[in-house]
Amino acid sequence: MSIKADVKLDAKGLACPMPIIKTKKAMTDLEDGQILEVQATDKGSKADLKAWADSVGHHYLGNIEENELLLHYIRKCGDEEMDEKTFEYTICNNEVLERAALNNGLILDVREEAEYAFGFIEGSKSIPMGELEKRLEELDKNQEIYVICRTGKRSDLAARKLTEKGFAKVFNVVPGMSSWNSELSNNYKKQMEEF
Repeated sequence: MSIKADVKLDAKGLACPMPIIKTKKAMTDLEDGQILEVQATDKGSKADLKAWADSVGHHYLGNIEENELLLHYIRKCGDEEMDEKTFEYTICNNEVLERAALNNGLILDVREEAEYAFGFIEGSKSIPMGELEKRLEELDKNQEIYVICRTGKRSDLAARKLTEKGFAKVFNVVPGMSSWNSELSNNYKKQMEEF
């Protein structure tokens, strides 16, 4: 089945946050009501693009998987319908470790499994953004949760999702793992050492 789109965007081979950045730019060139097809290979784009579209007021119609290719369909809504928000409560990279230790908080990493495996904060919990809604029962609504991703974009979306689901003590960690200066753990390295 072929779905008609007014504009097609090639985001194949790109990882977060690039599919969102390219989609955001492409949407500015569309007229209200037009449909954008985003062609992506990043599995994380399934959750990321839907969450982004929802956060700014565009209508995420759905996606189709064709082998390794993901086709996302987004309808542009008018400027009066759009209201891109950023999560109100943030914490800086250099504060999160001390604050988590002080308040018995949880550092929640919402990057993809492969991103996490090659470098993560010791003691953090990995729940990829696309699995978050299905795994909410693994989180304590009364615990402070510090959500982190690579750049602060996915974690912003995840933090808003958690507060919508009743989590009251949620913070987005910015600017995220791309600017992390402290030592990281590495599952691949640990496995090689044990081998």
